[in-house]
Amino acid sequence: MSKSPAPGWRSHANGRMLAVLVLGFSSGLPLFILLYLLQAWLAKSGLNVKALGLFALVQFPYIWKFLWAPLMDRYRILGLGRRRGWMALTQVALFFAIGGMGMLNPLTQIGLIAAAAGGVAFLSASQDIVIDAYRREILSDNEQGLGAAVIVNAYKVAGMVPGALSLILADRMPWQPVFWITAAFMLPGFVCTLLIKEPTVYGSPPKTMREAIILPFQEFIARDGWRNAMWILAFVLLYKIGDSMATALATKFYLDLGFSMTQIGLAANTTGFWASLAGGVVGGVWMLKLGINRGLWVFGALQAIAILGFAWLAQVGANTMLLSAVIGFEAFASLGLGAAAFVAFLSRSTDPRYTATQYALFSSLSAVPRTLINASVGFLVAELGWFSFFIVCFFLAFPAMMMLPKIAPWRSANGTNIP
Repeated sequence: MSKSPAPGWRSHANGRMLAVLVLGFSSGLPLFILLYLLQAWLAKSGLNVKALGLFALVQFPYIWKFLWAPLMDRYRILGLGRRRGWMALTQVALFFAIGGMGMLNPLTQIGLIAAAAGGVAFLSASQDIVIDAYRREILSDNEQGLGAAVIVNAYKVAGMVPGALSLILADRMPWQPVFWITAAFMLPGFVCTLLIKEPTVYGSPPKTMREAIILPFQEFIARDGWRNAMWILAFVLLYKIGDSMATALATKFYLDLGFSMTQIGLAANTTGFWASLAGGVVGGVWMLKLGINRGLWVFGALQAIAILGFAWLAQVGANTMLLSAVIGFEAFASLGLGAAAFVAFLSRSTDPRYTATQYALFSSLSAVPRTLINASVGFLVAELGWFSFFIVCFFLAFPAMMMLPKIAPWRSANGTNIP
């Protein structure tokens, strides 16, 4: 992997970045279906806020995906290679799983819906493992910041489908065709998988399952020792916790304020879409100059401040202009800037020989707030009310920021994680 200074961003606009863009869309779509479309579907069926919060537990596979990631580092399937074979399998399976989930009845089959959502989460987490590994392997170290910005933007574009288009369609047609139409957006990623080439193998990949399981963790611990490894893992766990909790029941929050699904789809999510695109582009280009470490400082502070916008909205009420402004700033700061720096940091922290397993470990930890901790959000909102809840989320953003001098020192813009 090259360590030389990167040229301007235009030199990185190539076929590899296009593949990252399309596969990032495919990676983000199932997650946003679980976060947005599933939540709206169940909320409109009458499920209360506590039960909606507990539905975050169906995302459990995102936490434990590092357990089966070694399989994807070790085995080739479908004659397409280590990366393309697993991508193709999970993408086709997700198409049928998403469409099939929408054929269930939320009034009488809530248990089956929970199981189906868990299946979608498992397939989605599996797809993430191999797409993250593919992105890490085809991009040089100098391209990781811009590549992170590209995939963050692709995620947000994917979020527009279940978060805006599907909600608008749900006001005009039954839920079953809405889910199948949404599922069809998995197909461009599948076509991309068939067209791209396998990345060049770096070093010697695992030859046995024992190597696939042990060597990635052994290398990570040996790199800087147990103590520094624990610092990195703690930072990964906490960096997005405040923002993740604040947006866990965003759709329910907007509905409680009195907004219709069409208003949410057109005003909130459309504004958030363009703002997050801008944030991702600015974050990616800025990190070419600023560096990943400093990006974590600046962008992390902005994403913490953005949480206060939700508290302001909770006080003002159903004001469409304010809703768009608050969502726009949060999307720019967190889904754009903060996410780009965070994804670049995770990519940089992996060894190219064990990308699938190591990146799966890091992203699994980052999914803990969204899955386990966010399951308590409904209870917190019920006890505290929306305004106080968002204030709590704001203060939860500070522990990770206090780790930055150790994890990503300002004076080392793009150097090692631990000074």
